[in-house]
Amino acid sequence: MSQLYNESAPKKPTNLTVNSDLLSQAKALDVNISAILESALVETLKQRKRDAWLLDNEEAMESYNKTVEQIGFFSEGRRTF
Repeated sequence: MSQLYNESAPKKPTNLTVNSDLLSQAKALDVNISAILESALVETLKQRKRDAWLLDNEEAMESYNKTVEQIGFFSEGRRTF
């Protein structure tokens, strides 16, 4: 599987706006906010890229499924299991 992003890319400081109570509680519990953000971004990117791929390939998958419904799988009759 191809890499989602360049994990060795340098870190870049970023300004964010966060609910002050969430931020205070996270700091009090020693939560690594940068790591949490990166993890959430990775999951969001995975989902968005997956959704985009499914949308881009929807027509091809529908066409393939119709072909399978009409004539079956290419290996039908050749399988030994």
